[in-house]
Amino acid sequence: MRVLVVGFGSIGGRHARLLAGLGHEVACLTRNPDCPHPVFASAEAAQAAFRPEAAVVATATADHQSALENLARAGFRGRVLVEKPLFHRADLEIPAGPGPVFVGYNLRFHPLVPRLRELLRDRRILSIQAYVGQHLSLWRPGRDFRQCYSAHRDQGGGVLRDLSHELDLVQLLAGPWSRVAAVLGTFGDLGIESEDTACLLLEAAGCPAATIQLNYLDPRGRRELLVLAQGLSLKADFVAGILETPEGVERFAAERDTTYLAQARAFVGDCAGLCTLGEAGQTLALIDAAEQAARDGRWVCA
Repeated sequence: MRVLVVGFGSIGGRHARLLAGLGHEVACLTRNPDCPHPVFASAEAAQAAFRPEAAVVATATADHQSALENLARAGFRGRVLVEKPLFHRADLEIPAGPGPVFVGYNLRFHPLVPRLRELLRDRRILSIQAYVGQHLSLWRPGRDFRQCYSAHRDQGGGVLRDLSHELDLVQLLAGPWSRVAAVLGTFGDLGIESEDTACLLLEAAGCPAATIQLNYLDPRGRRELLVLAQGLSLKADFVAGILETPEGVERFAAERDTTYLAQARAFVGDCAGLCTLGEAGQTLALIDAAEQAARDGRWVCA
C-alpha cells in the first residue's frame, strides 16, 4: 500500500519507519531535511506523483484539521489515521472526501487491553482508577520540551489532549462518559503554558466511579490502571507489561513499538480495533467538558 505520512517529527517518523518495515511504500509531506523517505512539499504534489492509498496525519494537534482539508482539496480519497486527539477543539469537523478516518489511540493495541476486556466481560465494573505520568523533559530527548507543541495550549498541547489515551481507554472498558468533574492546572516548575496536571472524576455508562490522573511531572514514568469489578480486582501496569489478578501475575511482552506496530497492521489491514470517529468525538467532548468543569467548579453532563 502507498502511504503518505503528513508530518515527520518524532511520531511521524515512527509511523513512517514502521509502515516501511511492514513492506509498504512510504512518502512524507514535510520540511524536515532528515526525512529518509520521498518528500513532497504539498498534498497536491503528493497526490499527483505518489497517488497515496492511505495517509497518516502526524502534525501538531492544532494542525490536524488543516492537514485533512489539504488532503481533501488535493483529491485524496483513501483511509486516514489521525494522531490523537482528533482535533484541539470538539466543534471542528472532518472535511468531506477522505475516508474512512480513524484516530491513533494506540494504547488500545497494548496486549494487556484485550486481556482486561476478556476478564471484565459479563462483570459489573464498580470503579476504575487510571494514572499516567512522565516528566515532559524525557519525552523527546535532544529537544527543548518548552519549544514542543505539548508546552503550548494554542498548538493543542497540555495533558488532557497529549495523554488522552486514558480517557479513550476508560470509555473502551466502561462505555461513554455521562458526567465529569475536574481539576486542571500548571502546578509544576516546567515553565510551560499548557496544563501539566489533570484530575478527572467521571461517571460512565458501565461504571459509576472512574478517576483519571494525567501529568507531565512524574520522573519515574508510570501508566497504571486499577479496576474493581463484581468479584474481581485487577491492576495493570502498562510500562512493565504486568497484570495482577486474584490468580496471580500475568506478564505481557510490550516493547516501545509494540502498540504502534499492531495499530499500523490494523490500519493497512481490516482496521479492526482502531478508534472510530464517533469514539474520538466522545473523547473530544469529554476533554471540553473537563475544561468547563474545572473552570466552573461543577459537574458537566454529556
